[in-house]
Amino acid sequence: MKLLIRNLDRHTTEAELRALFEAYGQIQSCSLVMDKVSGQSKGFGFVNMPKPGEAKAAMKSLNGKEVAGSRIRVKKAETSSLQPDASAP
Repeated sequence: MKLLIRNLDRHTTEAELRALFEAYGQIQSCSLVMDKVSGQSKGFGFVNMPKPGEAKAAMKSLNGKEVAGSRIRVKKAETSSLQPDASAP
């Protein structure tokens, strides 16, 4: 299950984000969204957890938790209807 993590402190690292979620289970992937010009974090990222039960536990426990002075928001990432279909020619 892919989770969207918002309101991250701009100095939070990918390793810190991964460690936060690893407490709840296996992490398939973890990434911060970075600004292309400045190279700084945009304050949000994604964590992909293969087991839905672990992802839901992480979402429930971490949503609203204060991390590095910011109260993070965690929810299931929605697939955008604006993204092109990978199976389309």
